[in-house]
Amino acid sequence: MPRKRKLLAQLSALQSSSSFSPFDVLENLNITPDGDSAPKSSKYFATEKTNSSRLEADFFNQPCVNLARSFLGQILVRKLPDGRELWGRIVETEAYLGGEDEASHSKGGKQTQRNAAMFMKPGTLYVYQIYGIYFCVNVSSQGEGAAVLLRSLEPLQGLEAMRELRSTSRKGPTKPLKDWQLCNGPSKLCQALGINKAFDQRDLTQDAAIWMIPGHDLPGEQDVVATTRIGIGNRGEWAQKPLRFYIRGNKFVSVVDKKTERELAARGQFSCS
Repeated sequence: MPRKRKLLAQLSALQSSSSFSPFDVLENLNITPDGDSAPKSSKYFATEKTNSSRLEADFFNQPCVNLARSFLGQILVRKLPDGRELWGRIVETEAYLGGEDEASHSKGGKQTQRNAAMFMKPGTLYVYQIYGIYFCVNVSSQGEGAAVLLRSLEPLQGLEAMRELRSTSRKGPTKPLKDWQLCNGPSKLCQALGINKAFDQRDLTQDAAIWMIPGHDLPGEQDVVATTRIGIGNRGEWAQKPLRFYIRGNKFVSVVDKKTERELAARGQFSCS
């Protein structure tokens, strides 16, 4: 039987034996309404189908700096109460190493009610508030009181929902946000994904509303920039340590360090565009 007639026969059989809509049936047959049997070509469609399982405990159980680097390219998924899923590729992180780190909330090894999540098992969310208004989200790692701040995402799915959530957090009349403005900063990221203090101490390996899945396009070593963290200028030598990591050339990064990129290019680590 010619392929086209065979597909039509399968389509007829599926329709008569199920409650699927015609487009659901076409999805099952992996063909399009015009009869094209080629698979979907979107790289993000492929990611959803092939990497749907969440990252598990072993992934998060890494030293803080390693985890901060390993997060780059992975996908953070947030499921809203109405069932919509918001996806974002992690493109920028910061490592906070715990007791010895003067910029860490757990410096000196001090554990409080506020920072308790930093001392919990790797993969636990630590959400804190800044300026009494905005939230930032971190993920605990190996190391007593160590955690990784998620600084920026590249939005992949649910962008209109992200805009809705961001708009409710902005005062007065505002222009529609461009894609690159949705999650290019730790507080913007939390606004766009609806992350607040209620997410503190949640487990990324178990939670039904937020998790991570493997990315399809992980950066190579030559694509990662290691530079100083943001907003810790009064922390002595710790303000100069290269504990912020981002994907070079990605327009969704919050702050690009052009000086460091030029220095790396001069040393031949990558070309300077």
